[in-house]
Amino acid sequence: MSLLFSHPARLLKLLMLLLLPACTVWQTLNAWGNRHENASHSTLRAAVEWPATWRERPLRPLALSEVEQRFAQGFPGQIARLTDGEHMLIWRHVTQATRMLHPAADCYRAMGWRIRDEQLEQAADHQRWRCFIAELPRKNQRLRVCERIEDPAGQGFTDASAWYWAAVTGQSNGPWQAITVARPW
Repeated sequence: MSLLFSHPARLLKLLMLLLLPACTVWQTLNAWGNRHENASHSTLRAAVEWPATWRERPLRPLALSEVEQRFAQGFPGQIARLTDGEHMLIWRHVTQATRMLHPAADCYRAMGWRIRDEQLEQAADHQRWRCFIAELPRKNQRLRVCERIEDPAGQGFTDASAWYWAAVTGQSNGPWQAITVARPW
């Protein structure tokens, strides 16, 4: 035994030989659990009923883009794109805490938009929203984007990270509605 501890390389090899099977078993169980979770999400997807109106204006569904469709495949919940003719809404029904629900500003930046004037705002109904201006100069486009996350009890979040930790620690229970609203600016 003392021979083993006198040679750190041998100790490292022994640890690797012992840990490798444990990691393999853990990964297999984790993959099986995720497959089971995804199957249960598929069942939940059919039950989501999207709102028919937005601020007293009728909504109509729009097709998801290719990027949104790919993203939705691994998303724990369901995603819809809706419009009232003036606003575009991305509505996400979220069934579990996930890091896949991230700030809209991150999505816009990843697609090449410039973000400015990010701030919290309070709507007429006293709900807080995180809002910003997104600019795509090469196409001369500018949008005003606002977002919030809400649980069934009415608790709202303007920060995806705060929502995530509240969900993980049981301070907020789902399913949650994450709403992103964009309109030309």
